[in-house]
Formats: sequence, C-alpha cells, structure tokens
Amino acid sequence: MPGFEDGFLGVPARPGKPRSSGLTHVIDKGLNLREIEGLFDTAGAFVDIVKLGWGTGYVTNNLEKKIALYRHFETPVVCGGTFFEAVYARDKIDEFKGWLTEHRFSHVEISDGTIEIPRERKLELIAEFAGDFTVLSEVGSKDAEVNIAPYLWVQWMQEELDAGAWRVIAEGREGGTAGIYRPSGELRTGLVDEIEHSVPFESLIWEAPTKESQAWFIKHFGTNVNLGNIPPDEVIALETLRLGLRGDTLKEVLLGGEPAAAG
Repeated sequence: MPGFEDGFLGVPARPGKPRSSGLTHVIDKGLNLREIEGLFDTAGAFVDIVKLGWGTGYVTNNLEKKIALYRHFETPVVCGGTFFEAVYARDKIDEFKGWLTEHRFSHVEISDGTIEIPRERKLELIAEFAGDFTVLSEVGSKDAEVNIAPYLWVQWMQEELDAGAWRVIAEGREGGTAGIYRPSGELRTGLVDEIEHSVPFESLIWEAPTKESQAWFIKHFGTNVNLGNIPPDEVIALETLRLGLRGDTLKEVLLGGEPAAAG
C-alpha cells in the first residue's frame, strides 16, 4: 500500500505498508466487525498491526471473522501479552500454540509484565515461538510501583531481540501509567534516553496511548517512530501529529526542517 501522498504542504514522507519504521500499533479492546471496517475505511493506510488487548481474543465472539477481516486488510493481529502470561501461569503453552495455529495468527506477544518468568525461560520461549510466529516481546512491569533500573531495560531488550523477537515493546500500559511512565503519567525521559542510545531505533515500539506522549516521541525521535497501544479512534489524530498537522507538533515537524525520509 502506498504511503501518504502529499498534495502541496511538503509534509514529512511516510513510507507505505508494509513499513519497517513509523509503525502504528493499535489496541483493539473489543471492536465489532463494522467498527473494524470503519477504522480501515478512514485510517487503514496508517494501521500496521492490531493487538487484541489482554485476553479479549479468548472471549470474543466470531474471532475467526475478526481475524479474517484484519487479514483482508493485510494487517497482522496479535493477542495481548497478558493472555500469554495467563497461558504460561496455567502451563498451557502447547495448547496455546495449537490455538494460535487454529485461528491463523501469524504474530504472538510474549511478556512478563504481571507475573514473573525467569529470564532464561522467557528467552527460551521467545526463541521457541520465533520458529513458527513473528514475536513481539515486551519489557517492563504493569505494576506502577515497580521501577526497573535503566541498564536492565537495555540488557533485557537486547537479549530478547537476540533471542528472535521481531520488535521489542517498551511497556506503558493502555493508560500510560507504568513502565516507561511514572504513575502520574509523566514520561521517564532519562530511561527513554538510556534505551535510545543502546537499542536499534527500528526494533523498538514505544507504548504511547495519550496525545501528550505521542507528541513527545514524535518531537524527540521524528515522524517515523514506532508507537503502540494507540486507540482506534486516535489513529488519524496520531497521523496528523506525525505530519505536523496538529498544533502539538506543527512547529517542530512541519516548520522545523525535518528531512523527509521514507523507511
């Protein structure tokens, strides 16, 4: 799918789908088929991957139809990492693999944000699943009171990429109140800087569910930063932030001389 075709403003270049950078990772918390069709009717060119939040994929009626519809729009679907953690805690890994295959999932998320998984075991699972699926791993705790040292974030992200993860997600929760965010919602900018200088740019997906966090990442990293946990009704709004067509980023992106580069 071609990227955004600029008419006359000279906005930054956005590569078409499938993209390697500038990914918009959308969270589906229970969309119905008509809502999915509406999303892709207006914003399909900007949706790169859809996550069925938490364990919603396990309880959704007509899951096959939802996945088939996303496949029709050439967009991969992945279940939320909390579902994987429930599977791990119940010792149902083999059953989970069979369920993913039965429903024709091409991607899987592996996280340990709620329950503890020994590091070596998590890396083994990433490598194991990477043999059959495209793996997104997630680093960071969903507990707002847990504060992981920056050097461990970097070490774990690098280890998980080395184990076979396609992208590694920086935890932020759907509300932006844990992981790379303080409980108040303030971004841990020092942590972001530490990760930025040690982990490949295109390998990271930063969870950024709020306008403020999205604008910060775009101003800091540029138009083609990978952002995750984007609500479906915010996809177009995010794209305007990426292109400098919203007050929050107009000066920095559209008027700041950022080079137009497709990735």
